[in-house]
Amino acid sequence: MKPASCLLLMLIPLFQLMIPGDAQCSLDAAVDKKIKAALNKLEYKPPALTQKLLCVSVTASGKLASCPAYIAATGCACGYACSSWDVQRENMCHC
Repeated sequence: MKPASCLLLMLIPLFQLMIPGDAQCSLDAAVDKKIKAALNKLEYKPPALTQKLLCVSVTASGKLASCPAYIAATGCACGYACSSWDVQRENMCHC
């Protein structure tokens, strides 16, 4: 082997001693911290006050049935010889 090659092979372990052993660990920890922070921003966090679901039946006749102003219609039942109902303006059922 050439003397330069031998010298290089002997210096490699010395270069490794000059680099702190925890440098890679601290880099991994910093990257993990950044990833966790980014994921925490993406998670859904419900509001402090949650709304409750209240089911109320409203009976009305005619092709247009409306719920009270504070109630939102989520579905309409078929009746009045109507083939289908659709929700309009959040609180009305239309045949």
